[in-house]
Formats: sequence, C-alpha cells, structure tokens
Amino acid sequence: MKRGDMNQEKQVVQEQDTAQESQIQSVVVKKVIIDDKPFSYWLEKNHYYHHRLKKCYRFAIPEGARVLVLQCKNGYLLDAVKPSYGVGIDTDPAVIVEAQATYPRYQFYAGTLADLPQKETFDYIVLSSITMDCYDVQALFESLKPLCHVGTRLIVDTYSYIWEPSLFFAQKLGLRRPTEFKNWLTQDDIANFLYLSDYQVVERSRYMLMPVYLPLISTIFNTIMQHIPGVNRACLHQLLIARPLFIARNVDDYTVSIVVPCRNEKGNIEDVVKRMPQLGKFTEIIFVEGNSHDGTLDEIYRVIQKYPDRAVSVYVQKGKGKGDAVRMGFDYAIGDILMIFDADLTIQPEEMPKFYYALVENKADFINGSRLIYNMEDGSMRFLNFVANFFFGRLFSWLLGQPLKDTLCGTKVFWKDDYRAIARNRSIFGSFDPFGDFDLLFGAAKLHLKLIDMPVHYKSRTYGTSQIRRFYCGWILLAMSFIALKRFKFR
Repeated sequence: MKRGDMNQEKQVVQEQDTAQESQIQSVVVKKVIIDDKPFSYWLEKNHYYHHRLKKCYRFAIPEGARVLVLQCKNGYLLDAVKPSYGVGIDTDPAVIVEAQATYPRYQFYAGTLADLPQKETFDYIVLSSITMDCYDVQALFESLKPLCHVGTRLIVDTYSYIWEPSLFFAQKLGLRRPTEFKNWLTQDDIANFLYLSDYQVVERSRYMLMPVYLPLISTIFNTIMQHIPGVNRACLHQLLIARPLFIARNVDDYTVSIVVPCRNEKGNIEDVVKRMPQLGKFTEIIFVEGNSHDGTLDEIYRVIQKYPDRAVSVYVQKGKGKGDAVRMGFDYAIGDILMIFDADLTIQPEEMPKFYYALVENKADFINGSRLIYNMEDGSMRFLNFVANFFFGRLFSWLLGQPLKDTLCGTKVFWKDDYRAIARNRSIFGSFDPFGDFDLLFGAAKLHLKLIDMPVHYKSRTYGTSQIRRFYCGWILLAMSFIALKRFKFR
C-alpha cells in the first residue's frame, strides 16, 4: 500500500473515531437544571420511594456482578446491588463529587460514556430514566455495544407517561428533585429502539403503584396489586431487560454433555446411544442410573462396550428423584453445553440438533422443549397430564415474565456457565424440586436468561412405564409455584 493511501486510510479511521465519540457525547448529554440541594437531601425526603427502587434493583441484579450505571446520581443504586466492580457516570459534576465521597470503593466519572478511561465489559448496564433525557435513544443503545459481552444485560427503567402530570405538579410543589424530560416512551417504543440496535428484550415489568408511603396501603399496592394485569399499567415505573444479539459464535466450537436420568429403562438404553447425533466438536452421554430392578445398569455397561467410539459413562444415583439425578450428572459433565434427555425416548434423539443450534446461534440462553405444539401420538400423554402442563405453562409465563408453554417437558438445554450461576442461587428457591424442571426455570428467570420453547414431537413409550405419581407430584408443583409467587411477585 502506498504511503499516501495509508495516510488517507488513517485519516478516515480518525474521522470515524471522532464521529463516534461525538455521537456518544450527544446522546447522553442532558439539560442541567440548577438544584441547590445535594442529592442526599432528596433521598431522605423521598425515603420510601428510593427504598422500593433499591429493592427492585437488588432483585434484578445479583450480588458480585460487574455493574455500570449511567446517570448514577450519588451512587446509591450502584451501592444497593453490591457489585464486585462498580462504575457510575453522570453529567452532573455535583452528584459525582457526592458519590465519590460517599462510596469511595466504586469508580465514578463526571461526563458521558466518552469520558470512561477504558472500554471494558460489564454484566449489567443500568439506564435509569436516561432514555427520557436522550436526544437519540438508538444511538445510545448502539454506543453501549463495546461494553457488552454475550451475557450482558441492559436494564432500561423509565417513568410511565400517565404519571407526567403528577410528577410535574410534585416538582412544582418541591416534593421531588428538579428534572426535565424530553421523551415519554412506552415499553413498545423502547423495545423497538432495542431491536433496531440489535438487542433482544428478555423481560418486561412494571412496578411502584404507590410511590409514597401510606401505612398498609402502600404495602398492598406495591406487593400485590401492582402485579394484577391491567392494574399494573398504572405503575410509575416500566422496566425492560435486554440481551445483546450482535455477538456471534462459531457453531462448531463447543462441546456437549447430555445427561440421561434412567430408572427401569433397560429397553431404551441402546437406542439412546445409537440414535443420538454427534453435536459440536465433542458429545458425551452421561447416564445416571436410579437403582433399577430391571437390569438397566448392566445394559448400560453392555452398550458402553458395544459402542467404544461413543463417549458414554454411567453413575449410580445416591439420592432420589430426577432432579437429584440431573444435578449429579451435571457435576460430572465436561461440556460447554448441558442437555437433559429423558431415557423413555418419548422425545426423539434426532431432534436434539435443533436445540444445539438454537443455543449456539444465540436465539436464547435456555432452550425448553415443548410437547404441546405438534400433534401427539395417541396415548402419549393422559388428559389430566395435558391439563396440568397447560395450567403450569400459563402460570409460569406470568410468574417468570416470559412465555412458556410446557414447563414440565424434560428436555432442556443451556450453557454450563449459566447452570453454575443457577446453582449458586439455588438457596433463593430451595432445592426440594424432585423433577429439576422448576428449579432450573426459576434460576434461569432470576438471572434474566432468555427462555424459548423448542417444539418437539411427543411419542408414546415403547418400553416401561411412567415413574410419575401424578397427584402427589401435582401438590409438590403447586407448592413450588407458591414459592415462586412469593419470590418473583409478592416480595
């Protein structure tokens, strides 16, 4: 390349960098309204409101994450979530001085994103009301891309437009901090900006039906009534959590561990191994044998000898229940991707590549099999089971804030790193789920993983009988649903 061409190319790159920096500065600069009171004054004056706000963010962001907060005020929200590494930035120098004095363990910067000394990635990026001050919301979201990794979550929190008159008069009466907003956006508006910027909305929610404290009334409004469909549209805050879609993966780069819990499934073992496709660059099959009395364990050893080219292993379960077997199998798994596959072969092994590619191609973080979309074979599912699956699907779609049609399908696929995070948070919901399905779904939703249904063809058993005690298990599932109600909604 000639020197002149090189200089010209260098000049173009410099102009692009300057333009990008200018864009970053322009999208986040807000009109500064003079306020002679420190932010701590407003925190104390509206103590109940900020207490509820901190409680919401503590639930949304697990302790120990890497967190960036834009328009961080005096850093109180950043401190509330207890990050392992926290950065706050605000265009108001006065609140940054207050933040640095109050929370010296975090990093605070006065200015815009362009003033961050280095481009590093974060687990959570909080945008609390910033889209309401922003000239170009799409450009703002796009400017955050260098700060994202594949697991980053954007938390976009705004006021509902129906509260505009109330907030205006509250400000005139000196009841809230002087602020001016340019944009009053709906959740659909924000979701559209995110989509245009290559982000996918994971969850939508509304909260804070009563932002002032009235004994008992505020508690009822903000723990129960704010979750009632229709009523929740009157909430002050509307919140969206989104994940990046612009980070690509090579589909052949990953290893897979398929955990197969089995008890009295002797007649199905060989077909599981023989028919299971090779996925990614390495696939292992882990049988967890549940003390069968039909010779299942001996059959697994025979199949291992017959198919030496397949990576097959077996472990004998020490506890009870499918959930315990799955967790045991995961303890021994070496793959990047974890799969659960039922040994009854009611789901076909040939359908597992669909799960693999949906995960690796970043369609979602957690792929959940759904038997309730395609027609089922006659006799494959009893009527009461179908009703229970339909009921729990609807209930969990509401509880978790993401649509799921078949929560009890045994086939589930996710990243091993995400499973580790779910396991670390297991104490939130308890570990008494005998099936493992709800345990995984609760944990995934708490981490704001994107859940998606994968339609599968549900077949009748050709060997053995179901291990499920329907009515007993139904009561356990209801009890777990009540726990989820308390943890996700009435908190």
